[in-house]
Amino acid sequence: MIKAIVTDIEGTTSSISFVKEVLFPYAANAFPRFLAEHWDEADVQQLIAAAAAESGQPLTSPDSANALFQEWIAADRKVTPLKALQGKIWQAGYENGDYTAHLYPDTAANLNLWKKQNLDLYVYSSGSIAAQKLFFGYSDAGDLTPLFSGYFDTTSGHKQDVQSYRNIQAAIGLPANQLLFLSDVEAELDAAAEAGFHTCRLDREGSQGASRHPVASRFDEIDLASF
Repeated sequence: MIKAIVTDIEGTTSSISFVKEVLFPYAANAFPRFLAEHWDEADVQQLIAAAAAESGQPLTSPDSANALFQEWIAADRKVTPLKALQGKIWQAGYENGDYTAHLYPDTAANLNLWKKQNLDLYVYSSGSIAAQKLFFGYSDAGDLTPLFSGYFDTTSGHKQDVQSYRNIQAAIGLPANQLLFLSDVEAELDAAAEAGFHTCRLDREGSQGASRHPVASRFDEIDLASF
């Protein structure tokens, strides 16, 4: 019996295009000013140091750091310091009302339904935990953060690594066979399944082809009793 659901964001609860076409460009455009204004803050310097260690490059100025982060954004790198700094920038955008987070029409209704069915809900995304909270706090459907029991990001491991899901299972404290992971990425689902999770691939556009996992195009097509 499923007792908790762990969901991805991009391509699962929300369109990939929102992140690619709204959030990423917003952060890319804001990075130079953000780094110049916040360079001396301790938490920012900690993330800059982590980026320097990850890249092997000395990042001694806002300009040098910006150049690296622009490269990582263009390459869609899933790197913790980049994601954390993007989250800080996106916070201002959400709070200023520059955008709200896109949700598929069935997302909020089914998250609310599952919560009412006493299922614990979690998020696992390559975006930072802070960014995840902003996403669901400023969504098209309003503040959905009260629905979630916890959030996981790359500090738990990369999304295609089996150990990441073992780490998440241990943190949740339920047996893996009581957990359902939702994602649109086959390799992530493979890793979760190897860790003992139940899985379901979201194929929102109906164009992803065959899968080794159960497939749904909408949350309301997911039959929890079948797992």
